[in-house]
Amino acid sequence: MTMPTGSHRPTFSTPRAVPGSRIAGTGHYRPDRILTNHDLEQMVETSDAWIRQRTGIESRRLAREDETVAEMATAAARAALVDAEVDPAEITQVIVATCSNEERSPSTAGRVAQALGLDGPASFDVGAACSGFSHALAVADQSIRAGASTTSLVIGAEKLSAFTDYTDRTTCILTADGAGAVVLRATDEPAVSPVMWGTVPDLADAVTISPPQTCFSQEGRQVLGWALREAPGIARGIVESAGLTMSDIDVFIPHQANLRMIEPLAQALELRPDAVVADDVITSGNTSAATIPLAISRLREAGRVPSGAIALMIGFGGGFSWAGQVARLP
Repeated sequence: MTMPTGSHRPTFSTPRAVPGSRIAGTGHYRPDRILTNHDLEQMVETSDAWIRQRTGIESRRLAREDETVAEMATAAARAALVDAEVDPAEITQVIVATCSNEERSPSTAGRVAQALGLDGPASFDVGAACSGFSHALAVADQSIRAGASTTSLVIGAEKLSAFTDYTDRTTCILTADGAGAVVLRATDEPAVSPVMWGTVPDLADAVTISPPQTCFSQEGRQVLGWALREAPGIARGIVESAGLTMSDIDVFIPHQANLRMIEPLAQALELRPDAVVADDVITSGNTSAATIPLAISRLREAGRVPSGAIALMIGFGGGFSWAGQVARLP
């Protein structure tokens, strides 16, 4: 089909793009119930020594039976808004990374916007399991760079206890519940690097929550092997793409899956001796999409990282997906 003679193609206007985004505030929520290794000894054939040796985990938090993913996400979001000193009315986008939300519709992000009384922000969920927060942060950063958002709430929230088989000693010692959030704002001085992300299709079944059992399941050796073999190179690529070197990294925040995975990964990166390595998994367990923002917020709360610290983040797991970026912390 040809255009009529004399006609012209219209041009489209676009929002004003900005150079980048920055993390303005962080927050987290951990349920009150603490499940210790000694508690697990009474539930399944295991021991405190066995769990510590293989995972480094001492305890984890579990939500109440009636506590929802959206409620935990909202609590973390409220804390992040206070930390950022941002009025909820300024929020133009809400993204929640989760793989354990109770509802198919509305989205968990929609429930958070509703609970916070926000004024019509774009709201949606990201389902990339353990790398979900890094994916969500990337989408929010890209939205801000493109002018589609000015102030975004990015949240990772999980209730993995609802999908845990407490007769399986290989997985029930890992899973936990909680939420972490950041407020991302437009800035003329970019403080979040472009994302690097991808998948490993051959490992798609290595970490699952699938019918008919719909319980968390993983091939631990496959995940560990990939993390030790491939993740160091990816992490270095993330740093290089940000125009930095490993000596610029002040804090390393990988997905908090297992301390025995985190420690050799950090060692392989040859970080500075004074660089902080997140170890929130010790008392928070594995909260999938929530681990990275939860760890960021708790590191800041404990005063373990200075203002302006450069953080290298990388998430990997279910899907099998991975993603990461570098960001300056508030």
